[in-house]
Amino acid sequence: MKNPIYKRALMLAVPMMIQNGITNMVSLIDNIMIGSQGTEAMTAVSIAGQLIFVFNLAIFGCLAGPGIYGAQYYGQRNMQGFQSTFRIKLWMSLVCLLGGLAVFLLGDQALIGLYLHGESATVDAALTMDYARQYLHIMLIGLPFFVLTQVYATSLRETGSSVKPMVGGIASVVVDIVLNYMLIYGNCGMPKLGVRGAAIATVLARVAEMTIVVVWSHAAQKKHVFLRGIYRTLRIPKELAGKVIRKGLPIFCNELLWSAGIAALTQCYSTRGLEIVAGLNISNAICNLLNVVFVALGSAVGILIGQTLGASEYEKAKKDSFSLMWFTGGVCLLLTVILVSVSHGFPLLYDTTDEVRRYGQWFIIITAVFFPVQGFLNALYFTLRSGGKTMITFLFDSVFTWIIPLPAALLLCQFTRLPILGIYAIVQAADILKLLIGYILIQKGVWISNLVEEHHN
Repeated sequence: MKNPIYKRALMLAVPMMIQNGITNMVSLIDNIMIGSQGTEAMTAVSIAGQLIFVFNLAIFGCLAGPGIYGAQYYGQRNMQGFQSTFRIKLWMSLVCLLGGLAVFLLGDQALIGLYLHGESATVDAALTMDYARQYLHIMLIGLPFFVLTQVYATSLRETGSSVKPMVGGIASVVVDIVLNYMLIYGNCGMPKLGVRGAAIATVLARVAEMTIVVVWSHAAQKKHVFLRGIYRTLRIPKELAGKVIRKGLPIFCNELLWSAGIAALTQCYSTRGLEIVAGLNISNAICNLLNVVFVALGSAVGILIGQTLGASEYEKAKKDSFSLMWFTGGVCLLLTVILVSVSHGFPLLYDTTDEVRRYGQWFIIITAVFFPVQGFLNALYFTLRSGGKTMITFLFDSVFTWIIPLPAALLLCQFTRLPILGIYAIVQAADILKLLIGYILIQKGVWISNLVEEHHN
């Protein structure tokens, strides 16, 4: 590892991998524990989780616009500008939170019902709906805590500090595992709450994570100078707010539409039977645990390239972006091998039918084959975003999802007799086209710009 950019990327990404890996480990443990409660419970949590996933991505999207400016302000050592981006995050995430709560509370039954149209001889749709609503309503209590944690964690990472969010994540895992054991199964004198117990445990884990990240960050203000007097005012420069919103709105729309597109893809697959939803749930549980590697590396790419652009080192930024893309793709080859090797044994952890387990195994294998493509794409996406070319990323990511993979899945599921595994593989392969488009955009250098220099002038 002679190239120092790899070392810098790993130093930034590994704590993120650990934190996100821990968070996803919580989801995995939840998943396996809920899987022991039967197929209906497992499918219900999967459906509710898919809806919350859309909200989570919307939060990441609304924080990303200020984050682009934050990384470049930090590269420029402009602390006042960095504080303004933090305050913008607070306001934007509050608006997103209120909107999300309104949608979930008013449309819960309609949203969950979208996934319950498929025929099934072994899964009770009415019971699945009941479980999903119980789980979703309790999980809503944890959303404010999740949002505030993300505001702090993203800002800390933009300064190159990702250890505190990691420690908060570790604590949340411990809380979640212990409370899952107590509340799902009724151990240690606690009531046996099943699906509701899993949701309560996750909410309390979110509270623990937020408390550690926020309190510890403020206690270390000598290191995190931007937190000094951060709440003396919540006012932000009007001109900067306008620029951040204009840059950030395409990212927010992108994350919202992309995650909604993924949810819509699952809905398309669900029309072939509720067993498909259960099989995808098993696959997603283990694949999401490992995709934290390329997600964290992508975030590191965005921060490092953003800081380099902020320092006006454009040629270096372009060279480093290519190095990091190939590095991320290479790391994902190793993940493919790991996933394929566990694809048979992992579904056996679930108390479900052999058919669901078989679907789970093959969904894992197909997803694993395309992991290097996803890793490369993630690095491409964050490189494009680091220069603030957010309209390009909007077209490249979510618009692509809605005009290529989603219509393909819809048409193949509704109008052909192709087996669902074949359809899933075809939809995954569509991302190769996106990779080629992204590579050309990076090569042309259309993403290169110094936003904070432009603002300063």
